[in-house]
Amino acid sequence: MSDSILSTIDALRARYAPARERSVAKQLAALDLHATRFVALSPFVVVASGGVDGMDASPRGGAPGFVKVIDAHTLLIPDSPGNNRLDTLQNILHTPQVGLLFLVPGVDETLRVNGTAVLSVDAAERALCEDARRVPALVIRVSVQACYLHCAKALMRSELWEPGHHQPRSCMPSMGEMLRDQVAHKVTPGIAFENQEQMLARYRETL
Repeated sequence: MSDSILSTIDALRARYAPARERSVAKQLAALDLHATRFVALSPFVVVASGGVDGMDASPRGGAPGFVKVIDAHTLLIPDSPGNNRLDTLQNILHTPQVGLLFLVPGVDETLRVNGTAVLSVDAAERALCEDARRVPALVIRVSVQACYLHCAKALMRSELWEPGHHQPRSCMPSMGEMLRDQVAHKVTPGIAFENQEQMLARYRETL
């Protein structure tokens, strides 16, 4: 079994061709015009972070451009209401390194940004991230260390934006039903689990 597990960089690299020159060269140390434009168009970013309990990847969404580009080295991500687990925020307090993956609907390329993050309650930075609903309780300020545009292959393979490949919501039970099956034995007996319509209504009130 041990012979089937790769444990060195050399063993890994032996199975792949060298990275193409432009794949290495495309990594930038700061946001350029194209990266800035990509962030301005993006309504969705995944934030990867790590802490005492391991790694975590958290989705963040808003109107296109909800993540603010302050300059070529600085991004602000508003912290919108969620489940109050605060996994990502606690991770940042423990280990500031983060990885971001920005998506733009209809565009198969993605933007990857790596950097370090702090949790800011600065009034001016929070005001910059205000939307029609609220001023965020805090913002995640990311100091950019590296960024690059990722090729379209993954989204092309998945056909993520193709309507013909979208699943109807009925392909899975409602979130409430899944939670009931997963956690009913862990929570207070008799606690109510919402149906899909009730949960969506609550979501809309707290977006």
